[in-house]
Amino acid sequence: MGAHREVPAGTGSGTGSGSDPEADEARHILVRNIVARGGLTDPAWRAAFEEVERHLFVPYYYVHGIGGYERLWGEDPDPVRRRRWLRGVYGDEALATRMRDGELISSSSQPSLMALMLEALEVRDGHTVLEIGTGPGYNAALLSHRLGDAAVTSVDLDPEITESARSHLAAAGYRPAVVTGDGARGCPQRAPYDRIIATCTLPSVPPAWPEQCTPGALILAPVATGLVLLEVRATAHGPRAEGHFLHTPAYFVPLRGASPLPEPVARPGGVPRRAIGDELFRFLLTLTAGRLDPHEALSLWEREGRPQRERYGVTVADGRQWAWLDDPEGPYTWPLGEGP
Repeated sequence: MGAHREVPAGTGSGTGSGSDPEADEARHILVRNIVARGGLTDPAWRAAFEEVERHLFVPYYYVHGIGGYERLWGEDPDPVRRRRWLRGVYGDEALATRMRDGELISSSSQPSLMALMLEALEVRDGHTVLEIGTGPGYNAALLSHRLGDAAVTSVDLDPEITESARSHLAAAGYRPAVVTGDGARGCPQRAPYDRIIATCTLPSVPPAWPEQCTPGALILAPVATGLVLLEVRATAHGPRAEGHFLHTPAYFVPLRGASPLPEPVARPGGVPRRAIGDELFRFLLTLTAGRLDPHEALSLWEREGRPQRERYGVTVADGRQWAWLDDPEGPYTWPLGEGP
């Protein structure tokens, strides 16, 4: 397990690493709350969340305010606003960390969701991990704490994001490989990987990812409004990645540069309001948008007993990929990728 590194004096976001009892206490409370809800059962991940200081990675973030977004930051001369910033940093919420022309392009994910995803990866000492979507660098720091810097590669398309993340990581004492590039292409120069984790929503799983994996590797990625966990197996025709969705909903910033899936119709005529208001039906609509008529989706959903997320899955094999219900070769399958 990667050891915690000392942070150089004078680095950080104004609170000072290890020098702010209020930040330390807030972090410990956050961890206790995640544990109380059943998260962080692995002691190694609990130690990572206890020791990696999130405030070093979000020196500022944006919240909804009157007439738009309000910026909260750790160097604010107003002590009341600084406390608001710190409470938000160690609240169990996603934080908007970078805006451009009024559009959110980067965020720090909800800590409890990050914990769930990291534990679902089932990493072991010696594993190498590729992270898609560096964001402010907090998730890469948690991975580095668990596995060591040399085992972690993080990719983001935006050079401003990767430069900022490197600075945050260095301030916290971590130096994983942070690469500026198209996450859909993975990072072949540092392959192969035992685990791939994406922190951005995808229309489909990029075929380059299984190709850069070791046999038995796991890929965890947000697709539609869920998290799909794929196991990679070697076959005579190349790698086959297949697996089910986890139980939890998940909403992330889209992978930049990817072609999004068509949006489902907000209120298809003839579809009852109760169905549209059901989060699991909305998941099915999003997963099959442009592939399955909403009325057919409703019929399937009701006939199959309003299936939970865990009954759905994704397969990537033989140059194609598809989503499915219950059985990858069964009657309910829908192609993923560009075009109908």
